[in-house]
Amino acid sequence: MPRAIVPPAFSRFRFLAKLAATASVVVAGDVLLYGFGGGSVIGIFALGWLAALVIARPAVRRSVAGWIALGCAALYGLVLVFDPGVIASVLFLAAIGSAALLVRHVYDNALLWGLRLGFLGLLAPIGPPADLWRMLRLPGRSGASSARTLLMNLVLPLAGGGVFLSLFASANPVLGQALDAVEAPDTGTLILHAMLWAVIIGFVWPTLRPRSLRLRGGAWNMFPRLPDPPVTTALITLGVFNAVFALENVLDIVFLWSGAPLPGDITLADYAHRGAYTLIATALLAGLFVLVVLRPGARHASHPWVRGLVLAWVAQNVLLVASSMLRLTDYIAAYKLTEMRIAALVWMVLVGGGLMLIGWRFLTNKSAGWLINSNAITAGLALTGFAIVDTGAVAARWNVDHPSELVALDLCYLDRLDSAALIPLIELRDRAESPELRERAVFLSAKAFNRLAERQADWQAWTLRGAWRLAKAEAMLAEDASVAAPAPHGRGCGGDILPPPPPPPPPLSYPEDESVDAVAPTADPALTKGENR
Repeated sequence: MPRAIVPPAFSRFRFLAKLAATASVVVAGDVLLYGFGGGSVIGIFALGWLAALVIARPAVRRSVAGWIALGCAALYGLVLVFDPGVIASVLFLAAIGSAALLVRHVYDNALLWGLRLGFLGLLAPIGPPADLWRMLRLPGRSGASSARTLLMNLVLPLAGGGVFLSLFASANPVLGQALDAVEAPDTGTLILHAMLWAVIIGFVWPTLRPRSLRLRGGAWNMFPRLPDPPVTTALITLGVFNAVFALENVLDIVFLWSGAPLPGDITLADYAHRGAYTLIATALLAGLFVLVVLRPGARHASHPWVRGLVLAWVAQNVLLVASSMLRLTDYIAAYKLTEMRIAALVWMVLVGGGLMLIGWRFLTNKSAGWLINSNAITAGLALTGFAIVDTGAVAARWNVDHPSELVALDLCYLDRLDSAALIPLIELRDRAESPELRERAVFLSAKAFNRLAERQADWQAWTLRGAWRLAKAEAMLAEDASVAAPAPHGRGCGGDILPPPPPPPPPLSYPEDESVDAVAPTADPALTKGENR
């Protein structure tokens, strides 16, 4: 599609509009982000950046795909306002970068699009200097370069005016005293502000003037092209693989799903924990084998026995993933829930869904791009969920509500979760089984409350989720006047009161009537006689 010819005056106006938008975002970023404490201001900045993109580049509003990317960016900007996080920040950058690139590119598949976004981010630091150099080399009205025009119109008047002002200040004491009263800004502060401006420009300017990566060939095959194996080889290989996987699945059905007693001294926790993550790697290798060797459209892929064995093997892999999830849930029931275990469960769900998509692609002869996009959508939904849901609060809630018979409640882990565990810790005050546990819950909840209140008092660290959590905690503690016991020797990570240190060992003492000479060893008489001889 040929590019439309834009009049020079209109093109210059669009460039000036992008400069003005970038300057506005830089000013807003300097106000909001200088001294940033991790608060909701990062979301306000993100939404302002998005508004600047929409205003300065009207082309992003002319396509359906552009509106979808803008909507996703707005969603993640609101998530950053609610509770800032790394995942939401990355998703916002991907969405706003996609909105900038969709003006000139048609979305093909997630892998190629990821390469384009990576290329956009890779060239982000050099984009503003390159455009500045290109602008300085443009000819001016008199035929001279715009660099010379900038030098004559800006640098020379400022430098000359400064020289004459310094001369007048030395000749006029009134002007000299006025200039001496002006306090120059701190150099270190100026450098920090300049670094922040450079970072903001490095992010914002590439979305207004993106440098895209043009990939020839469209949605080329993402997987290596291996020679098609003979039908006999495919049948034998799939038969062996199905037999080996059937052995593992039968053992899982017997011991995990039906609850049969394990042989020897193997406990259910050991059986569950040892294979939870290894079997996921096995399922990933199986999926990779199907993608690379058993591609749709291959000569052996239409053979009925091959198709049956492939589908049976995929089904066995899905069962293997389900068994891995059951292993992990059994281990969580015994040894508590953590954020990493929540992520592992979600990852297992994604692996199982990816295997089913591979099987569906094999049945329906879908393209590799379809498979990539389908998995990218499911992964994007999972990451969006992680950006919105506070997994630390979920883990703290589950651990407090589900006491284990094998291990005690890990209060050190709840302490590390900080404000995410505040509400469950307050509830633990009333349901604690022992006075010691209740006293530790009082101390840890007060500690988390004070930290959250201190952060919320700082406008650059304030978050919407923190405000909601603090208000709920204040309502719960309105009628609770419990105070933690004094701990003169400090507390441990779980709020336990540390005992006093052991007394120092007594110093060595000697009898008062003995001196160093009196207790010194005497010479051997035999040696003395020998010396006298």
